[in-house]
Amino acid sequence: MHMAMVIGGGLVLLALFLLFGWLWGGNGQALEKAAGMFIPAWLLMSLINMWVGVTRAGYSVREELPILLVVFAIPAAVAGIAIWRLAR
Repeated sequence: MHMAMVIGGGLVLLALFLLFGWLWGGNGQALEKAAGMFIPAWLLMSLINMWVGVTRAGYSVREELPILLVVFAIPAAVAGIAIWRLAR
C-alpha cells in the first residue's frame, strides 16, 4: 500500500510541475521543460524513500532496490510520455 501511495504522490508532484510550467510559460515548450525538471527531482525523492526504507524500516538495500525501480519508473515514464507528446 505504501508503494502505491508513493507512486500516487509522484504523479501528483508531476501534475504540480506541469501546472507551474503552464502558469509560468503557458506553452508546450514550458510544459516540456517542467516535465523534464520533474525527472531528476523525482529520482531524488525516490532515493530518499529508499533511504528511509533501509534506515528506518529495517529493509536491506537488496530488498528496497526493486521497489525503488518501480516507484521511480512509473511517474518518470508518465513524464517521459508527456515530454514526447508535448514535443510533437
